Amino acid sequence: MTDTAPSDALARVRAIALLLPEVEERPSHGQPTFFVADRQFAQVREDHHGDGLSVVCVRTSGADEQAMLIEAAPDTYSRPAYLGPSGWVGVSLAGDPDWALVEDRIARSWELAAPDRLLEAGGR
Repeated sequence: MTDTAPSDALARVRAIALLLPEVEERPSHGQPTFFVADRQFAQVREDHHGDGLSVVCVRTSGADEQAMLIEAAPDTYSRPAYLGPSGWVGVSLAGDPDWALVEDRIARSWELAAPDRLLEAGGR
């Protein structure tokens, strides 16, 4: 198994996120963060507060989905500090991540944050 360097994972997440309509990247709390219509939908964290994790934090539909994902795949999903209470999950970027899964979770998070006008226009 090969390790994905933090900068490689960020570059890959950035490429995925910026393909989505009306996305902008800006730092939030020192982390690379992606927004649609000023609503955060993804944040890359590398060893956030010394937790040793490399993740992209994304929205879920709520606490039930968050719990189901973490229970079903604890090596892939985690409950991120600060964002976890709002139902977000961290998707692991360590090792050799499943980039199709990462892309799907980022896109789903975008859909949960995007305004109706973008979704009605066909979204992603």
